[in-house]
Amino acid sequence: MKTNAIRFHTVGDPDVLRWEEVEVAPPGPGEVLLRNVVIGVNMKEIGERQGAYPCPPLPTVPGIEAAAVVVETGAGVSEFKPGDRVCYATVPTGSYCEQRVLPAERLIALPDDISDELAAATIHKGMTARYLVRKTFAVGAGHTVLVHAAAGGTGSLVCQWAKHLGATVIGTVGSAHKADYARAHGCDHIINYSEEDFVARVREITDGAGLPVVYDSVGQATFMQSLECLDPFGLMVLYGIASGHPPPLELMKFDIWKSYFYTRPSFFAHTRRREDLLASAADLFAMLRSGAITVDIGGRFALCDAASAHRKVESRDTIGPVLLFP
Repeated sequence: MKTNAIRFHTVGDPDVLRWEEVEVAPPGPGEVLLRNVVIGVNMKEIGERQGAYPCPPLPTVPGIEAAAVVVETGAGVSEFKPGDRVCYATVPTGSYCEQRVLPAERLIALPDDISDELAAATIHKGMTARYLVRKTFAVGAGHTVLVHAAAGGTGSLVCQWAKHLGATVIGTVGSAHKADYARAHGCDHIINYSEEDFVARVREITDGAGLPVVYDSVGQATFMQSLECLDPFGLMVLYGIASGHPPPLELMKFDIWKSYFYTRPSFFAHTRRREDLLASAADLFAMLRSGAITVDIGGRFALCDAASAHRKVESRDTIGPVLLFP
């Protein structure tokens, strides 16, 4: 069967993304044929397209996240049937398409009260926020945390979830209009790093004590300064590199009075087992229902115009997640 998809044959700028006809095999045992309804745009596929992240063999269809409808099930699939609404955030990549096949065990049933747009905007980013604030570092009352890119698709969810857990949240942004959004989405303190030194502001906010954790999805532009924001046993969490890879660390040259911890957490490690995947999704849906976290869509594009969506995200001008519509 033929379907339409976005593919790239070489890494490069957004213009390498092509609207092409591709072959879709029928679902095999344990698999499901899906029709994508709304597709989420993430930094992962942008980094792969740029060559900054490890890339699947080329040519490849990018994307890991979507809300979809079940079209057909393979042998042995009992949990889903044609017509069921589902969502997913998983590898292998390939969500930038009209139809695709995935293992049934990687699908999440969509409740009636969660819209397709909301699912596609949050299933990857929201479950990322969940493991960051509950697993990577267990945020709670009394903690003060720093979240970079606080108005971004994932950053704003991390801020809101951390605030819900009782933390004082410091968020960095790059412009005044993003500051307003971050303030409305969980941040107690806003630092516009284009205008002020965020290390100095963190010291001021914490009375020099430093922070137990920093959540950094920016990378090169913020990483080294973020280390200066930590308390003596603080945890540096690098979960993205929007500005590029941080410089190599010469660990024995660090301040001898501090014992930093560092982690590069993986979404796919935290959702590898089906029970963890479903528990993460259930927690996310509960947070969305309660209103503890909210989402404003940052842009809507036709799937065939994915290049424009990538340009929008790369401009660093977006507030909230960007979506594609087949």
